[in-house]
Amino acid sequence: MSEKQINPLPHRLKQARTAKGISQKQLGIQLGMEPGTASARMNHYEKGKHTPDYTTLKAMADELGVPVAYFFCESESTAELLCLLEKMTEEERVVLVKKIKAD
Repeated sequence: MSEKQINPLPHRLKQARTAKGISQKQLGIQLGMEPGTASARMNHYEKGKHTPDYTTLKAMADELGVPVAYFFCESESTAELLCLLEKMTEEERVVLVKKIKAD
């Protein structure tokens, strides 16, 4: 591989948190972290120094109103589409998939 793979999770986490208008500390506390360490723990996740386990990542996604897969989207358009898809009903998604496949 000639290009270094960049983990999109830190960027997506910060993007979702700032879009929600909450601080690192506030998010950490809402996730059940100790107030004294919440900001530092969230900062480590956003800097890519540590990666949250799935349970923590799922809690973050729920708190921030994004699907877990959002954290792994490499492009802005894919991230935006994923969030829009999550707002649709299952029936709407099935219709959309059929339409896309037909084109």
